[in-house]
Amino acid sequence: MTYRAPLNDMLLALNHGAGLKAAVEAGHYGDFDPDITAAVLEEAGKFATDVLAPLNKIGDRNGVKLADRQVTTAPGWPDAYKRWTEAGWNAVSGPEAHGGQGLPLAINAACTEIWSASNVAFGLCPLLTLSAIEALDAHGSEELKDIYLGKLISGEWTGTMQLTEPQAGSDVGALRTRAERAGDGSYRISGSKIFITYGEHDMTDNIVHFVLARLPDAPAGTKGISLFLIPKFLVNADGSLGARNDIYATGVEHKLGMHASPTCTMTMGDNGGAIGYLIGEENAGMRCMFTMMNQARLGVGLEGVGVADRAYQQALAYAQERKQGRAVGSKATGSDAIIAHPDVKRMLMQMRVLTAAARSICYATAVALDVAVRAKDPAVRTEAAARGALLTPIAKAFSTDIGNEVAYLGVQIHGGMGFIEETGAAQHYRDARITAIYEGTNGIQAIDLVTRKLGANGGASVFKLLDELTDIVRRVEASNDPAFGSTGTKLRDALGALDRSSRWLLEKLGTAPNDALAGATPYLRLFGSALGGCMLANEALAARSENDGARHVALARFFAETFAVQAPSLEKTVTDGADAVLGAEAVLVA
Repeated sequence: MTYRAPLNDMLLALNHGAGLKAAVEAGHYGDFDPDITAAVLEEAGKFATDVLAPLNKIGDRNGVKLADRQVTTAPGWPDAYKRWTEAGWNAVSGPEAHGGQGLPLAINAACTEIWSASNVAFGLCPLLTLSAIEALDAHGSEELKDIYLGKLISGEWTGTMQLTEPQAGSDVGALRTRAERAGDGSYRISGSKIFITYGEHDMTDNIVHFVLARLPDAPAGTKGISLFLIPKFLVNADGSLGARNDIYATGVEHKLGMHASPTCTMTMGDNGGAIGYLIGEENAGMRCMFTMMNQARLGVGLEGVGVADRAYQQALAYAQERKQGRAVGSKATGSDAIIAHPDVKRMLMQMRVLTAAARSICYATAVALDVAVRAKDPAVRTEAAARGALLTPIAKAFSTDIGNEVAYLGVQIHGGMGFIEETGAAQHYRDARITAIYEGTNGIQAIDLVTRKLGANGGASVFKLLDELTDIVRRVEASNDPAFGSTGTKLRDALGALDRSSRWLLEKLGTAPNDALAGATPYLRLFGSALGGCMLANEALAARSENDGARHVALARFFAETFAVQAPSLEKTVTDGADAVLGAEAVLVA
């Protein structure tokens, strides 16, 4: 089956779950006209259905090929990318001063979900280009912006992010790529990087690499890392492409999934060193790179949402068509469609509500990041920046975990046919797996949440968010709508578990940090479950006056009574599980 963007669900999540409507009404989006949102997403959905979705299986089967240090992408890829840029999709949220459309990040986030759902391997390329745009716009010199920013925003050139080396994965400070100062203000970079997404391809004339490297006199660790812009082709004074730079793809990985996305080994320095240009200041590269990484982490979270929604749509269609067995009480003369069986209904509902919760969390992150730069009041911007920072690791980790879980259920619903590649269910499962690993593993996201985001201001950002979520619960309870069932009670219990776990972790950060780290991953899951459940309830409250209100109330209730109800157990895992985790070494080595 093909893909159809769930526009009504997306708009409800964007406007009410994520709070875009309230932020616009508060004046935080300036003169942005929210009425265009539906039109943009509708057109994005058409492009995804007509152009990108048909290439998804083609890309998976054909993959990419490396010959003579040149990568050839799957059939249809260059043409699809050309149509993508001509339609302006790469420029949606780019700054208007350099040719972008200047639309909110929240709108582009919804588009990113659509690209990821229709063809996640394709959508990964512009996702990283968007991160490159953010880093260059925030930290690059005016000269570099004039040369490169417009081309990146239009999509005429693509961007990469190059951190990882064989000995330096999550430990970025261990990298060995070297940079030498040249007399003309540029630098010569030598070394190699691995796992570089779209490090080489045939879809654009130039690729702009953002590379972390270390100067000879740099301090050890992350304090001695600088960020450099290294173009595949140097750019002449008139803007035309010049000589080939000394940076090449010397290998491509053969992966579990994402076959159509080239994952390259990049080598610099075989011919004197790649010519690079400093972004920001020397030895301050990590600050610049985090601008890229935070943007990319939200994008990867949206990949999880997109793959989950695609897997759900396919599983739903299969369950409606596949006949097997007789449902209890069925009066049919033959077999019933498997959707009639309660266990299949349960799995489909799990897929649906988990996807919806992850979607709202990602959109809320984008809205917070928007307000952090668009609001007029500095205090509002500061508070929104803290909210965006808090939500980013949850958006990345919770949503990609959900992508994996939902894709798993999609295979299960297909039964034996789910294990067969022709159905496509297996591809979603394979593609989703990497999302919990790259752009910072989900364990690292949990550590970031506990040690940096929760502890940044004594928990103030967390407790303010809890107050807002508690207000949603009050409104659910005040509605006196029996269709909500025990939603209010279950969500209130979940928020209580989150509050107590947060206070326990704050205490342990100062007295027993390893205890806090041992509980970081279940804490992130607890946070995502409580937050997602409340967002779905808020959407249900908003939808009650519309024709599909009953449907969203039912979804919110199912999530609260199936997933939010797990919060007290997760709290116990956070607060009582440290001894078991920290004492596991003796068992693991036995």
